[in-house]
Amino acid sequence: MGSDAKPASLAGEHADWVSRLSTSLSDESIWSASLQPIVAKLAANVPLTLEDGLNLYQHPDLNELGALANSVKQARFDNKAFFNANVHINQTNICVLACRFCAFRRGPKAADAYAMSIQEYVDDVGVYAPYVDEVHSVGGLHPEWDVHHYAEMFVKTKQAHPHVAIKALTAVEIKHLAERSSMTTKEVLKILQDAGLTSLPGGGAEILDDEIRAIICNGKESSEEYLRIHHEAHQLGIPSNCTMLFGTIETLEQRLQHLISLRDLQQMTFGFQCFVPYPFLPDSTRLPQAQLSSGAEILRTIAVSRLMLNNIPHIKAYRMNIGDHVAELALQFGADDVDGTVQKESIMHLAGSTAPLDHDRGKLARLVNNAGCTPIQRDTTYTSFTPYVAPEPTSRRRLTMAQ
Repeated sequence: MGSDAKPASLAGEHADWVSRLSTSLSDESIWSASLQPIVAKLAANVPLTLEDGLNLYQHPDLNELGALANSVKQARFDNKAFFNANVHINQTNICVLACRFCAFRRGPKAADAYAMSIQEYVDDVGVYAPYVDEVHSVGGLHPEWDVHHYAEMFVKTKQAHPHVAIKALTAVEIKHLAERSSMTTKEVLKILQDAGLTSLPGGGAEILDDEIRAIICNGKESSEEYLRIHHEAHQLGIPSNCTMLFGTIETLEQRLQHLISLRDLQQMTFGFQCFVPYPFLPDSTRLPQAQLSSGAEILRTIAVSRLMLNNIPHIKAYRMNIGDHVAELALQFGADDVDGTVQKESIMHLAGSTAPLDHDRGKLARLVNNAGCTPIQRDTTYTSFTPYVAPEPTSRRRLTMAQ
Protein backbone atom coordinates (compact mmCIF):
# COMPACT_ATOMS: atom_id res chain seq x y z
CA MET A 1 0.00 0.00 0.00
CA GLY A 2 1.22 3.49 -0.76
CA SER A 3 1.04 6.68 1.23
CA ASP A 4 -2.56 7.18 0.11
CA ALA A 5 -3.60 3.80 1.54
CA LYS A 6 -6.93 3.52 3.29
CA PRO A 7 -8.07 1.00 5.89
CA ALA A 8 -9.19 -2.28 4.34
CA SER A 9 -12.13 -2.40 6.75
CA LEU A 10 -13.53 -0.44 9.63
CA ALA A 11 -12.29 -3.07 12.15
CA GLY A 12 -15.55 -2.65 14.06
CA GLU A 13 -15.37 1.15 14.21
CA HIS A 14 -18.21 3.52 13.46
CA ALA A 15 -17.61 4.90 9.98
CA ASP A 16 -18.38 8.40 11.30
CA TRP A 17 -16.39 8.12 14.52
CA VAL A 18 -14.51 11.38 13.86
CA SER A 19 -17.71 13.40 13.60
CA ARG A 20 -19.11 11.56 16.63
CA LEU A 21 -16.00 12.50 18.58
CA SER A 22 -16.17 16.09 17.38
CA THR A 23 -19.75 16.31 18.65
CA SER A 24 -18.95 14.76 22.02
CA LEU A 25 -16.00 17.12 22.53
CA SER A 26 -17.76 20.22 21.21
CA ASP A 27 -17.92 21.81 24.66
CA GLU A 28 -14.23 22.21 25.35
CA SER A 29 -14.93 24.26 28.47
CA ILE A 30 -15.78 21.18 30.53
CA TRP A 31 -12.12 20.12 30.37
CA SER A 32 -9.21 21.55 32.34
CA ALA A 33 -7.62 24.60 30.72
CA SER A 34 -4.37 22.70 30.08
CA LEU A 35 -6.27 20.00 28.18
CA GLN A 36 -8.42 22.29 26.03
CA PRO A 37 -5.88 22.75 23.17
CA ILE A 38 -5.48 18.96 23.03
CA VAL A 39 -9.24 18.46 23.08
CA ALA A 40 -9.54 20.82 20.11
CA LYS A 41 -6.99 18.76 18.17
CA LEU A 42 -8.76 15.50 19.02
CA ALA A 43 -12.10 16.93 17.90
CA ALA A 44 -10.54 17.82 14.53
CA ASN A 45 -8.64 14.50 14.30
CA VAL A 46 -5.31 16.36 14.25
CA PRO A 47 -2.47 14.06 15.37
CA LEU A 48 -1.05 15.02 18.76
CA THR A 49 2.58 16.04 19.02
CA LEU A 50 5.25 14.73 21.36
CA GLU A 51 4.78 17.87 23.45
CA ASP A 52 1.04 17.13 23.67
CA GLY A 53 1.88 13.64 24.85
CA LEU A 54 4.17 14.98 27.58
CA ASN A 55 1.34 17.25 28.75
CA LEU A 56 -0.95 14.23 28.95
CA TYR A 57 1.60 12.17 30.87
CA GLN A 58 2.09 15.03 33.32
CA HIS A 59 -1.58 15.95 33.67
CA PRO A 60 -2.37 15.81 37.41
CA ASP A 61 -5.91 14.42 37.10
CA LEU A 62 -5.71 10.78 36.03
CA ASN A 63 -9.47 10.37 36.04
CA GLU A 64 -9.93 13.31 33.66
CA LEU A 65 -7.29 11.85 31.35
CA GLY A 66 -9.13 8.52 31.43
CA ALA A 67 -12.42 10.24 30.68
CA LEU A 68 -10.91 11.92 27.62
CA ALA A 69 -9.49 8.64 26.33
CA ASN A 70 -12.83 6.97 27.01
CA SER A 71 -14.55 9.65 24.92
CA VAL A 72 -12.39 8.63 21.95
CA LYS A 73 -13.14 4.96 22.56
CA GLN A 74 -16.88 5.65 22.82
CA ALA A 75 -16.86 7.59 19.54
CA ARG A 76 -15.17 4.69 17.79
CA PHE A 77 -16.90 1.70 19.39
CA ASP A 78 -19.60 2.82 21.84
CA ASN A 79 -19.32 0.64 24.95
CA LYS A 80 -18.11 -2.43 23.09
CA ALA A 81 -15.10 -4.41 24.29
CA PHE A 82 -13.67 -7.06 21.99
CA PHE A 83 -12.12 -10.44 22.71
CA ASN A 84 -11.47 -13.67 20.87
CA ALA A 85 -11.23 -17.38 21.62
CA ASN A 86 -7.55 -18.17 21.38
CA VAL A 87 -4.69 -20.21 22.79
CA HIS A 88 -1.03 -19.24 23.18
CA ILE A 89 1.40 -22.00 22.22
CA ASN A 90 5.08 -21.12 22.50
CA GLN A 91 6.85 -23.56 20.18
CA THR A 92 10.34 -23.33 21.72
CA ASN A 93 12.17 -21.53 24.49
CA ILE A 94 15.60 -22.11 22.93
CA CYS A 95 17.00 -18.81 21.72
CA VAL A 96 20.28 -17.56 20.30
CA LEU A 97 19.76 -14.22 22.04
CA ALA A 98 19.68 -13.40 25.75
CA CYS A 99 17.60 -10.24 26.17
CA ARG A 100 17.94 -8.85 29.66
CA PHE A 101 14.22 -8.51 30.26
CA CYS A 102 13.32 -12.05 29.14
CA ALA A 103 12.58 -14.77 31.71
CA PHE A 104 11.46 -17.26 29.03
CA ARG A 105 14.63 -17.84 27.00
CA ARG A 106 16.83 -20.88 27.56
CA GLY A 107 20.11 -22.05 26.04
CA PRO A 108 20.05 -25.35 24.11
CA LYS A 109 21.69 -27.27 26.96
CA ALA A 110 19.46 -25.98 29.75
CA ALA A 111 17.63 -28.67 31.68
CA ASP A 112 14.26 -27.10 30.94
CA ALA A 113 14.93 -26.18 27.29
CA TYR A 114 12.34 -27.51 24.87
CA ALA A 115 11.54 -27.49 21.16
CA MET A 116 8.23 -28.91 20.01
CA SER A 117 8.29 -31.10 16.93
CA ILE A 118 5.89 -30.14 14.16
CA GLN A 119 3.57 -33.01 15.07
CA GLU A 120 3.70 -32.09 18.76
CA TYR A 121 2.70 -28.55 17.85
CA VAL A 122 -0.17 -29.70 15.63
CA ASP A 123 -1.35 -32.11 18.33
CA ASP A 124 -1.19 -29.38 20.97
CA VAL A 125 -3.32 -27.08 18.81
CA GLY A 126 -5.72 -30.00 18.50
CA VAL A 127 -6.25 -30.08 22.27
CA TYR A 128 -7.74 -26.57 22.10
CA ALA A 129 -9.12 -26.49 18.54
CA PRO A 130 -12.70 -27.38 19.57
CA TYR A 131 -12.79 -24.25 21.73
CA VAL A 132 -10.71 -21.64 19.89
CA ASP A 133 -10.41 -20.03 16.47
CA GLU A 134 -6.86 -18.64 16.85
CA VAL A 135 -3.47 -19.96 17.86
CA HIS A 136 -0.97 -17.29 18.90
CA SER A 137 2.59 -18.58 18.60
CA VAL A 138 5.85 -16.85 19.35
CA GLY A 139 9.04 -18.30 20.78
CA GLY A 140 12.79 -18.27 20.89
CA LEU A 141 15.11 -17.93 17.92
CA HIS A 142 15.93 -21.59 17.43
CA PRO A 143 19.45 -22.01 16.02
CA GLU A 144 18.44 -24.72 13.52
CA TRP A 145 14.90 -23.97 12.34
CA ASP A 146 14.46 -22.11 9.03
CA VAL A 147 11.42 -20.82 7.16
CA HIS A 148 10.62 -24.25 5.72
CA HIS A 149 10.22 -25.68 9.23
CA TYR A 150 7.58 -23.08 10.04
CA ALA A 151 5.93 -23.36 6.62
CA GLU A 152 5.48 -27.09 7.15
CA MET A 153 4.19 -26.47 10.67
CA PHE A 154 1.59 -23.97 9.43
CA VAL A 155 0.50 -26.15 6.49
CA LYS A 156 -0.05 -29.16 8.72
CA THR A 157 -1.84 -27.06 11.33
CA LYS A 158 -4.27 -25.69 8.73
CA GLN A 159 -4.80 -29.17 7.26
CA ALA A 160 -5.69 -30.57 10.67
CA HIS A 161 -7.56 -27.51 12.00
CA PRO A 162 -8.68 -25.35 9.06
CA HIS A 163 -10.86 -23.05 11.17
CA VAL A 164 -7.95 -21.97 13.40
CA ALA A 165 -6.26 -18.71 12.37
CA ILE A 166 -2.49 -18.59 12.85
CA LYS A 167 -1.17 -15.41 14.45
CA ALA A 168 2.52 -16.10 14.76
CA LEU A 169 6.12 -14.91 14.70
CA THR A 170 7.38 -11.52 15.76
CA ALA A 171 9.54 -9.31 13.57
CA VAL A 172 12.77 -10.59 15.10
CA GLU A 173 11.67 -14.17 14.40
CA ILE A 174 11.04 -13.22 10.77
CA LYS A 175 14.49 -11.62 10.61
CA HIS A 176 16.08 -14.74 12.13
CA LEU A 177 14.32 -17.02 9.64
CA ALA A 178 15.48 -14.83 6.76
CA GLU A 179 19.08 -15.13 7.93
CA ARG A 180 18.78 -18.88 8.48
CA SER A 181 17.15 -19.35 5.06
CA SER A 182 19.33 -16.93 3.03
CA MET A 183 16.25 -14.97 1.98
CA THR A 184 14.87 -11.49 2.38
CA THR A 185 12.36 -10.91 5.13
CA LYS A 186 9.68 -10.19 2.54
CA GLU A 187 10.34 -13.56 0.85
CA VAL A 188 9.99 -15.27 4.24
CA LEU A 189 6.69 -13.50 4.88
CA LYS A 190 5.33 -14.55 1.49
CA ILE A 191 6.24 -18.22 2.05
CA LEU A 192 4.60 -18.18 5.48
CA GLN A 193 1.53 -16.41 4.12
CA ASP A 194 1.14 -19.08 1.45
CA ALA A 195 1.53 -21.74 4.17
CA GLY A 196 -1.38 -20.35 6.19
CA LEU A 197 -0.08 -17.46 8.31
CA THR A 198 -3.01 -15.14 9.09
CA SER A 199 -1.38 -12.24 10.90
CA LEU A 200 1.69 -11.12 12.83
CA PRO A 201 1.65 -10.36 16.54
CA GLY A 202 3.34 -7.14 17.51
CA GLY A 203 5.83 -8.43 20.06
CA GLY A 204 9.44 -7.36 20.03
CA ALA A 205 8.89 -3.66 19.50
CA GLU A 206 9.99 -3.01 23.10
CA ILE A 207 11.00 0.67 22.72
CA LEU A 208 11.82 1.83 19.19
CA ASP A 209 14.99 3.59 20.22
CA ASP A 210 18.25 1.87 19.35
CA GLU A 211 20.15 3.22 22.36
CA ILE A 212 17.59 1.61 24.67
CA ARG A 213 17.54 -1.58 22.60
CA ALA A 214 21.31 -1.91 22.87
CA ILE A 215 20.90 -2.17 26.64
CA ILE A 216 17.73 -4.22 27.10
CA CYS A 217 17.68 -6.42 23.98
CA ASN A 218 21.08 -6.25 22.33
CA GLY A 219 21.19 -8.29 19.11
CA LYS A 220 17.50 -8.02 18.40
CA GLU A 221 16.20 -6.30 15.30
CA SER A 222 16.77 -2.56 15.10
CA SER A 223 13.95 -0.04 15.29
CA GLU A 224 14.12 0.38 11.53
CA GLU A 225 13.99 -3.38 10.96
CA TYR A 226 10.92 -3.80 13.19
CA LEU A 227 9.06 -1.12 11.27
CA ARG A 228 10.27 -2.36 7.88
CA ILE A 229 9.20 -5.96 8.49
CA HIS A 230 5.72 -4.86 9.55
CA HIS A 231 5.61 -2.56 6.51
CA GLU A 232 6.45 -5.54 4.27
CA ALA A 233 3.77 -7.66 5.93
CA HIS A 234 1.20 -4.95 5.33
CA GLN A 235 2.26 -4.66 1.68
CA LEU A 236 1.56 -8.39 1.31
CA GLY A 237 -1.85 -8.02 2.92
CA ILE A 238 -0.81 -9.56 6.23
CA PRO A 239 -2.25 -7.48 9.07
CA SER A 240 -0.38 -7.12 12.34
CA ASN A 241 -0.49 -5.82 15.86
CA CYS A 242 2.11 -3.53 17.41
CA THR A 243 3.33 -3.24 20.98
CA MET A 244 5.30 -1.22 23.48
CA LEU A 245 7.16 -2.60 26.49
CA PHE A 246 7.38 0.28 28.94
CA GLY A 247 8.91 0.71 32.38
CA THR A 248 12.44 -0.51 31.72
CA ILE A 249 14.89 2.39 31.37
CA GLU A 250 13.23 4.57 28.74
CA THR A 251 12.15 8.20 29.15
CA LEU A 252 8.65 9.53 28.53
CA GLU A 253 9.96 11.19 25.39
CA GLN A 254 11.18 7.83 24.10
CA ARG A 255 7.79 6.23 24.79
CA LEU A 256 6.05 8.99 22.89
CA GLN A 257 8.43 8.86 19.95
CA HIS A 258 7.75 5.12 19.82
CA LEU A 259 4.02 5.85 19.48
CA ILE A 260 4.66 8.46 16.80
CA SER A 261 6.83 6.03 14.79
CA LEU A 262 4.02 3.47 14.81
CA ARG A 263 1.48 6.13 13.87
CA ASP A 264 3.63 7.30 10.95
CA LEU A 265 3.90 3.76 9.54
CA GLN A 266 0.17 3.24 10.00
CA GLN A 267 -0.49 6.34 7.95
CA MET A 268 1.32 4.66 5.05
CA THR A 269 -0.13 1.15 5.30
CA PHE A 270 -3.15 0.99 7.63
CA GLY A 271 -2.02 -2.54 8.41
CA PHE A 272 -1.86 -2.27 12.21
CA GLN A 273 -5.04 -3.56 13.79
CA CYS A 274 -4.31 -3.21 17.48
CA PHE A 275 -1.76 -1.59 19.77
CA VAL A 276 -0.74 -3.47 22.90
CA PRO A 277 1.10 -1.52 25.64
CA TYR A 278 2.40 -3.60 28.52
CA PRO A 279 4.69 -2.89 31.46
CA PHE A 280 7.92 -4.69 32.22
CA LEU A 281 7.50 -7.24 35.00
CA PRO A 282 10.77 -6.81 36.89
CA ASP A 283 12.71 -9.02 39.23
CA SER A 284 15.98 -8.36 41.02
CA THR A 285 18.25 -9.95 38.41
CA ARG A 286 17.12 -9.42 34.82
CA LEU A 287 17.08 -5.61 34.72
CA PRO A 288 17.62 -4.34 38.26
CA GLN A 289 17.50 -0.67 37.25
CA ALA A 290 13.90 -1.02 36.02
CA GLN A 291 11.02 0.19 38.15
CA LEU A 292 7.71 -1.57 38.71
CA SER A 293 4.93 0.34 36.94
CA SER A 294 2.10 1.25 39.26
CA GLY A 295 -1.50 0.62 38.29
CA ALA A 296 -1.90 4.36 37.79
CA GLU A 297 1.03 4.49 35.36
CA ILE A 298 -0.35 1.54 33.40
CA LEU A 299 -3.74 3.22 33.08
CA ARG A 300 -2.12 6.54 32.15
CA THR A 301 -0.03 4.89 29.42
CA ILE A 302 -3.09 3.15 28.00
CA ALA A 303 -5.01 6.43 27.96
CA VAL A 304 -2.13 8.35 26.36
CA SER A 305 -1.79 5.60 23.74
CA ARG A 306 -5.45 5.92 22.81
CA LEU A 307 -5.12 9.66 22.40
CA MET A 308 -1.83 9.61 20.47
CA LEU A 309 -2.70 6.77 18.08
CA ASN A 310 -5.59 8.31 16.18
CA ASN A 311 -5.17 5.97 13.18
CA ILE A 312 -4.78 2.57 14.91
CA PRO A 313 -8.25 1.23 15.64
CA HIS A 314 -7.86 -0.90 18.74
CA ILE A 315 -6.03 -0.56 22.06
CA LYS A 316 -5.62 -3.77 24.03
CA ALA A 317 -5.66 -4.25 27.78
CA TYR A 318 -3.23 -7.17 27.85
CA ARG A 319 -4.51 -8.99 30.91
CA MET A 320 -1.80 -11.67 30.65
CA ASN A 321 0.57 -8.91 31.75
CA ILE A 322 -1.44 -6.37 33.73
CA GLY A 323 -3.89 -8.78 35.36
CA ASP A 324 -7.65 -8.94 35.25
CA HIS A 325 -8.36 -6.15 37.72
CA VAL A 326 -6.28 -3.50 35.96
CA ALA A 327 -7.52 -4.76 32.57
CA GLU A 328 -11.07 -4.17 33.75
CA LEU A 329 -10.22 -0.60 34.74
CA ALA A 330 -8.36 -0.08 31.44
CA LEU A 331 -11.64 -0.55 29.55
CA GLN A 332 -12.67 2.81 31.04
CA PHE A 333 -9.30 4.41 30.15
CA GLY A 334 -9.36 4.03 26.36
CA ALA A 335 -8.81 0.30 25.87
CA ASP A 336 -11.46 -1.55 23.88
CA ASP A 337 -9.90 -5.02 23.49
CA VAL A 338 -8.85 -7.68 25.98
CA ASP A 339 -6.68 -10.67 25.27
CA GLY A 340 -8.72 -13.75 24.65
CA THR A 341 -9.37 -16.99 26.43
CA VAL A 342 -5.62 -17.86 26.13
CA GLN A 343 -5.80 -21.17 28.09
CA LYS A 344 -2.01 -21.65 27.98
CA GLU A 345 0.84 -19.13 28.08
CA SER A 346 4.49 -19.23 29.15
CA ILE A 347 6.33 -16.00 28.41
CA MET A 348 4.48 -13.55 30.67
CA HIS A 349 3.95 -16.11 33.44
CA LEU A 350 7.65 -16.92 33.64
CA ALA A 351 8.24 -13.17 33.88
CA GLY A 352 5.96 -12.95 36.90
CA SER A 353 2.38 -12.63 35.63
CA THR A 354 -0.28 -14.12 37.88
CA ALA A 355 -3.16 -13.60 35.46
CA PRO A 356 -5.38 -16.70 35.40
CA LEU A 357 -5.21 -18.99 32.37
CA ASP A 358 -8.54 -20.75 32.88
CA HIS A 359 -10.74 -18.06 31.28
CA ASP A 360 -13.55 -19.33 29.17
CA ARG A 361 -15.74 -16.97 27.17
CA GLY A 362 -18.17 -16.63 30.05
CA LYS A 363 -15.50 -15.45 32.48
CA LEU A 364 -14.10 -12.99 29.95
CA ALA A 365 -17.56 -11.65 29.22
CA ARG A 366 -18.21 -11.13 32.91
CA LEU A 367 -14.93 -9.18 33.19
CA VAL A 368 -16.13 -6.98 30.33
CA ASN A 369 -19.60 -6.59 31.87
CA ASN A 370 -18.06 -5.62 35.20
CA ALA A 371 -16.26 -2.80 33.39
CA GLY A 372 -19.61 -1.51 32.14
CA CYS A 373 -18.99 -2.67 28.59
CA THR A 374 -20.68 -4.98 26.10
CA PRO A 375 -18.61 -8.09 25.22
CA ILE A 376 -18.12 -8.68 21.50
CA GLN A 377 -16.41 -11.84 20.27
CA ARG A 378 -14.26 -11.08 17.23
CA ASP A 379 -12.09 -13.02 14.84
CA THR A 380 -8.32 -12.61 14.40
CA THR A 381 -8.55 -10.01 11.62
CA TYR A 382 -11.30 -7.86 13.16
CA THR A 383 -13.74 -8.58 10.35
CA SER A 384 -16.34 -10.71 12.17
CA PHE A 385 -18.13 -9.57 15.31
CA THR A 386 -20.71 -11.36 17.45
CA PRO A 387 -22.27 -10.00 20.66
CA TYR A 388 -21.66 -12.49 23.43
CA VAL A 389 -24.02 -13.01 26.34
CA ALA A 390 -22.36 -14.66 29.30
CA PRO A 391 -24.33 -17.52 30.84
CA GLU A 392 -25.44 -17.05 34.40
CA PRO A 393 -22.89 -18.43 36.88
CA THR A 394 -23.83 -21.80 38.33
CA SER A 395 -25.58 -21.24 41.62
CA ARG A 396 -23.68 -22.42 44.64
CA ARG A 397 -25.16 -24.52 47.40
CA ARG A 398 -25.14 -22.54 50.63
CA LEU A 399 -25.14 -24.01 54.10
CA THR A 400 -28.09 -23.24 56.30
CA MET A 401 -27.14 -20.74 58.98
CA ALA A 402 -27.35 -21.96 62.52
CA GLN A 403 -30.31 -20.60 64.43
